[in-house]
Amino acid sequence: MIALNDLYQGFRDPKVIRSLAQQIAHYASQVEGMINIMEVCGGHTHTIMKYGLNQLLPSNIEFIHGPGCPVCIMPKERIDHAATLASQPDTILVTLGDMIRVPGSKGSLAQFRAKGCDIRPIYDPLDTLTIAADNPNKTIIFFAIGFETSTPMTAVLIEQANQRGITNLLFHINHVLVPPAIDAVMNDPQVKVNAFIGPAHVSVISGAKIYRQAVETYNTPVVVSGFEPVDVMQSILMLVKQKAEQRAELENQYSRSVSENGNKTAQALIDKYLTIRPEFRWRGLGPIANSALMLKPEYAHLDAERVYANVLPQIEIDDHKACQCGDILRGLCKPKDCKVFGRGCSPDTPLGSCMVSSEGACNAYYRYNGVNL
Repeated sequence: MIALNDLYQGFRDPKVIRSLAQQIAHYASQVEGMINIMEVCGGHTHTIMKYGLNQLLPSNIEFIHGPGCPVCIMPKERIDHAATLASQPDTILVTLGDMIRVPGSKGSLAQFRAKGCDIRPIYDPLDTLTIAADNPNKTIIFFAIGFETSTPMTAVLIEQANQRGITNLLFHINHVLVPPAIDAVMNDPQVKVNAFIGPAHVSVISGAKIYRQAVETYNTPVVVSGFEPVDVMQSILMLVKQKAEQRAELENQYSRSVSENGNKTAQALIDKYLTIRPEFRWRGLGPIANSALMLKPEYAHLDAERVYANVLPQIEIDDHKACQCGDILRGLCKPKDCKVFGRGCSPDTPLGSCMVSSEGACNAYYRYNGVNL
């Protein structure tokens, strides 16, 4: 039996990575013009930067960092929703770890917690059940974030709360969907993207099939990729080979975990409780139709947005004027192009969400690109 550490070492083997780099260079030399690859998921961005994969590639391959970080794409008004909910009497706000440091218009959730609000970061959504059971006289609000990857856990949380008769738990749903974001990127008049690395974890749930429409609509290749360095390099090779052969197809590099149709059980549980939201505003991309989820009408009594509709702010709020997180998420510039990168904006003092999140492009550049400004 192969030890887990040995398995990971295989996916990080320098000889394999160098061999893939040589093959990529061979096919890239047959392509006229730039190959602009958007890695939609922030996990891929961190792999690319951490292992210096971008430095191994020919000059006609460029990475464009996409809006695949759930914390990064959250607009300030949604963070203000969370802060307002946490400020209500006898309320405990629960959310995933990175979310509490993202600045809203009136501060971050961490700052509201310092002022006395009961805000609890967690890493397992099911911990919310224990919090609710231990505090029966308080209203617990789960501020749910994430792409298709984390949506099943929210659905499980709703299911478990119903089965256990927990009645003091509400939900503020901020789950977003990848395919509409790809459409928004490709429909931007300034778009440079002509190839995509598809998010792997999302595809485990939804299946590789969710990218087929993008391939057909935009005549742009998509390869679903794992997160290890060899995974990413092999996926780049598959994309570059398609470009050299003038093909545009959907391919699945991460076949050890991703199937064509995804996890049907998880999809059914999501469909039981959640439905498509008509519109959701993404940081950097603006309002995108049918790009997020919300609780179905029959579960309106669990929806914090409806229960607290009279106190939640409805004004759209833009980023700090010096922050270029929005342009970075649209693929129009790189983190180092931002004037405040590494100066006024760092992981300890972030101006924008791209620097806060462990999946953010600015965070990756700061951590792995030798920045010491």
